[in-house]
Amino acid sequence: MSEFSELPGTTDVLIVGGGPAGALLGCLLARRGIDVVVVEKQQDLERSFRGENIAPRSVHTLRELGFGPALDAHGYLSIDSVTAIERGRRLLRLEYGKFPLATLPIDIPQPALIGIFLAAAQAHPSFHLAMGTAFTGLTEHDGAVTGATLRGPGGAATSIRARVVIGADGRFSKVRQRSGLAADITPMARDFLSFKLPRPAGWGDDGYLMIEDDRHLVVLPTWPDFLRIGHNLPKRQLGELRAAGLPAFKAGIASLDPRLADLVEEHITSWEDTSFLEIFTAEMREWARDGLLLIGDASHTCTPILGQGVNLAIQDAVCLAPVLAGALSRGGDRPLPAATFDGYVAMRRRHKTTVTRYQRFQEGALAEKHPVKLFIRRVRFATLNQLPLKYRLLDRVVNAAHPIDPVDIAAGAPALVPSVRSGQR
Repeated sequence: MSEFSELPGTTDVLIVGGGPAGALLGCLLARRGIDVVVVEKQQDLERSFRGENIAPRSVHTLRELGFGPALDAHGYLSIDSVTAIERGRRLLRLEYGKFPLATLPIDIPQPALIGIFLAAAQAHPSFHLAMGTAFTGLTEHDGAVTGATLRGPGGAATSIRARVVIGADGRFSKVRQRSGLAADITPMARDFLSFKLPRPAGWGDDGYLMIEDDRHLVVLPTWPDFLRIGHNLPKRQLGELRAAGLPAFKAGIASLDPRLADLVEEHITSWEDTSFLEIFTAEMREWARDGLLLIGDASHTCTPILGQGVNLAIQDAVCLAPVLAGALSRGGDRPLPAATFDGYVAMRRRHKTTVTRYQRFQEGALAEKHPVKLFIRRVRFATLNQLPLKYRLLDRVVNAAHPIDPVDIAAGAPALVPSVRSGQR
């Protein structure tokens, strides 16, 4: 890890944001010998994340890239299935082993996953990482982005010149705000409140969607021995929920899933035990301009349905690395033209559009209140459950294939075991 004062004044690629997209992209570029700087505003990885479920396709990708030994060394939880239940009646069950890929999704703390990427990257001298370093603005010349200004611990300021700045700083991206690129932010009808509970012995490795009219819980087993619970609430109603009191909130959870009643009563003792997530999508006509590209949630924010945010981030990094490497190999010191990324953006946009279309359809179905529409929802779920092709239909969303450059596969052998603190919980 580099000290803020040791950061180079010039680099090929400056990545703002040390989440899954930024950390993995930085690692893949460093493996190729490309000069790359990753800056992350947080001082360390010791923080809570909600998106810690890695989809089967992403698990397969990470193993192809050589991260399998590090994942195994840390440990994770494999999820066998997810079942939708409405008022005690099973509507739909998906067993991950029956999907065409036949790989199980895993749950691993996101700080640990990021730590694995960063540890592998730091084995390469062309990689620089500065924690506790905030992005403050873009530098520009003749309409092109030429780098960024940064603020380090204690308020120290510096700037780094780069051939391309990658905005990987999440759903509330400061790089996006400063880029001048327009984003269409669409609030969803509901938001989410999440919390963790100890996982009872004998619970198993199965996830559940518990439904009652327009209310639902997502219940997922979480490494090493927790349950992660996501509970929907109407838009801008967090204040009203809290005003009704914690006992009423806990009673509502218990009514959706009686198995959780005693756990909620014992372990949710204040609102501090819960975490609020505002749900919206962000659509952008342009993801790039000369010298700048947005990736991950910064360019295509999704809803939590199917937990696709972290998986889209991983896929973005894997697909982008060879594009950047090819463009930088042509030499020069000018900012990379926006057209460099046209093919990459078109490919990733197609997949993201498929995911978002499904998420909006699913969110609309779960938010229904009218009795007739509730009946139609039950029929749809039950019909899908009976279709042998349900795994192939949903595979397009959950496990869509993406290219992996053979150079990145070769560079990942042998993989490195992480040395960065992983924030295990």
